[in-house]
Amino acid sequence: MFEYAPAPESRSVVELDSSYGLFIDGAFEAAKDGATFKTVNPATEEVLAEVATAGPEDVDRAVAAARHAYGAWSALPGAERAKYLFRIARIIQERSRELAVLESLDNGKPIKESRDVDLPLVAAHFFYYAGWADKLPYAGFGPDPKPIGVAAQVIPWNFPLLMLAWKVAPALATGNTVVLKPAETTPLSALFFADVCRQAELPPGVVNIVTGAGDTGAYLVAHPDVDKVAFTGSTEVGREIARTVAGTGKRLTLELGGKAANIVFDDAPLDQAVEGIVNGIFFNQGHVCCAGSRLLVQENIAEELLASLKRRMGTLRVGDPLDKNTDIGAINSAAQLARITELSEIGAAEGAERWSPACQLPERGFWFAPTIFTGVTQAHRIAREEIFGPVLSVLTFRTPAEAVEKANNTPYGLSAGIWSEKGSRILAVADKLRAGVVWANTFNKFDPASPFGGYKESGYGREGGRHGLEAYLA
Repeated sequence: MFEYAPAPESRSVVELDSSYGLFIDGAFEAAKDGATFKTVNPATEEVLAEVATAGPEDVDRAVAAARHAYGAWSALPGAERAKYLFRIARIIQERSRELAVLESLDNGKPIKESRDVDLPLVAAHFFYYAGWADKLPYAGFGPDPKPIGVAAQVIPWNFPLLMLAWKVAPALATGNTVVLKPAETTPLSALFFADVCRQAELPPGVVNIVTGAGDTGAYLVAHPDVDKVAFTGSTEVGREIARTVAGTGKRLTLELGGKAANIVFDDAPLDQAVEGIVNGIFFNQGHVCCAGSRLLVQENIAEELLASLKRRMGTLRVGDPLDKNTDIGAINSAAQLARITELSEIGAAEGAERWSPACQLPERGFWFAPTIFTGVTQAHRIAREEIFGPVLSVLTFRTPAEAVEKANNTPYGLSAGIWSEKGSRILAVADKLRAGVVWANTFNKFDPASPFGGYKESGYGREGGRHGLEAYLA
């Protein structure tokens, strides 16, 4: 393995304030009751900033601001709304280095991922939906589709700015206004996005950002003047939201958990498959709802593939997220680390064989070594439950029918991967998989023009592409 000299990205490109307020009606302001929480750098446990906690009164003000702005915003011609979206996209590109460093500081993901994956995709989503804003009559949703109204959007901590873009861009393109609640552990990039909105001269109230924990999200989702709820996060919270909005007439889209199968057939290009497996489960520390957390490998190549996979895992560098050589950064929070640790210990206790490469973990912060479990059965909890960390469960199969049966034997249905040199086999197997997205000889590839979403306990509705407009049109 090469010895790499440290190559840290400079923190000086980001100027952090000691405290941040709520972004309501185009201005930052303190919470009515003065409540705050701290956001920390998961790699060092250093406090980055103090952030306002929105209570019911604050949520009321944010929703009222969005409702007030809705009339003028929805009445704008699509081409005029598009200009704002294009402007936001360009400002994001101009400030991408600053935003990438901020995202890695607050989230713990490696800078090369936030710089080379997250930020380009964030800008691409705004560019893509800017292009749709004046073409809505041709989108296939009727000759004169109308916006719904005020959208409440609750996003997770694993891709803070990208999940914001997935939700905000189509909402604005279609003429809706937004109240967004970012995750409690990663509020900073959303608050910097508020500044991007001001820089783009977006009319006040079109985008409002309320920060806080689960209570703030619950107030927002239950607010009587919200017309549409969009949530990405855990299946458990998704169920609670579905119960809250049932019978209210609010539109709802949910993008929830996953336990994706990455299926490797014996004719697959093995080196390419190993890269896909690593990308599928160790990208973003495994904090990916569509992560390939179950590897299904054809029995006759299992030994060869695992030897190659272990060799490749031995080259992964775990450490400082701001170092450009880092492959695996910090786990986002102490609570998430505890869950990953607990499920991994259960996996070992249930009889699966655990393996991690030798790696030195930093003393401060939240860290977990990349891990694989072999000898896993369908009955193991690590094969059924979403771990949401850098942990891979390996199962084997003999026939395509068995692979399909095992892949579908899960309450989730968000994504899957197939590795084979035969196009006919890929298409035949993909057709039988109950997953919203199926990748062929690749994994974790995203494009703003391509719809994303799940079946079963992975939620309903689609984000991205033309399909992503539908959730925001009446």
